[in-house]
Amino acid sequence: MRRVLVIGGGMAGASAAAKLAHDFDVTLLEAEPALGYHASGRSAAMFDEHYGTATTCALNRASRAEHEARGVLSPRGLMIVAKDSDAAQFEADLISMGMEECSVAEAFARVPILNPDITRAAFFEDAHDIDTDKLLQGYARDAKAQGAQILTSRKVTGIGKSAIWTVTTSSDTFEADILVNAAGAWADQIAAMAGVSPVGLQPNRRSMARLPAPDGCDVSRWPMLFGPGETWYAKPDAGGWIVSPADEDPSEPMDAWADDMVLAEGLDRYQQYVTSPVTRVETSWAGLRTFSPDRSLVIGQDPDTDGFFWCAGQGGYGIQSSPAASDCLADLVAGRKPKLDENTVQALSPSRFR
Repeated sequence: MRRVLVIGGGMAGASAAAKLAHDFDVTLLEAEPALGYHASGRSAAMFDEHYGTATTCALNRASRAEHEARGVLSPRGLMIVAKDSDAAQFEADLISMGMEECSVAEAFARVPILNPDITRAAFFEDAHDIDTDKLLQGYARDAKAQGAQILTSRKVTGIGKSAIWTVTTSSDTFEADILVNAAGAWADQIAAMAGVSPVGLQPNRRSMARLPAPDGCDVSRWPMLFGPGETWYAKPDAGGWIVSPADEDPSEPMDAWADDMVLAEGLDRYQQYVTSPVTRVETSWAGLRTFSPDRSLVIGQDPDTDGFFWCAGQGGYGIQSSPAASDCLADLVAGRKPKLDENTVQALSPSRFR
């Protein structure tokens, strides 16, 4: 059986390992002591088929059935709000997010802390929370059940290629016929280490603050709430309320943390649309959302290097698109025709950057 090394233990790597293990001898290498340590474990994960580029939306649609079968979706809904001064941006949001306007009265009924100055609102019911940990651990279990090895604390320090790939980590060395680059923010660095041209991935910081439930309300049935132009967003989380400034600041690959000033500015924007003041931040964190130059995922064999496959550039869409993305990758590695349409497969291919 041919050997596959998957580098990276976030959602991309874990889902890839689970699907590849049907056909290959798979080993997954994760630099951190646990899976999902970086972006995958720090996401306000939502499933919304309309979120992302056209190719991402195609992946989202193709992922829905598996998410439902795994039982990781729960109803949430999504709402955007605006003031008179936001009219142009609100109209643009309606189109880009595929939403329909609702009455302000309905908006206030759903989220009673809204500022009375809000004059426009839209609601989309078919948006769901994703149980990220359940999904990630499910992939890990699936991979192991088929004989895959999942090894943590294995930071890759060197990659060589002769007839086969040789990958050196902080503690040992591995050989494989095929290498899958699912290293998230570090994917271009892994490519360079392997002598493969980078595709131009850019990690961007996204910060989050956890607040107590506003005014002591039961927020469990509130929708995810967006400000105009996605200048902030908020959603219920474990009985509390998380708010993000929706920042997208370029960063080097790193263990990201929230910038206090960026967080403060985002919370100020949020407070202009609600009546409940932010009096206490319980905790804050940040993750890196890594985008390709055209903001679509990068899935497929490198056009210049046989046996080197990309599974990268997930941006803010990696969790919701993981079922279809990993299916596509597994089909390509196995030499099968992917279930996705040919135009989508080509639009995901790393060859578009050569």
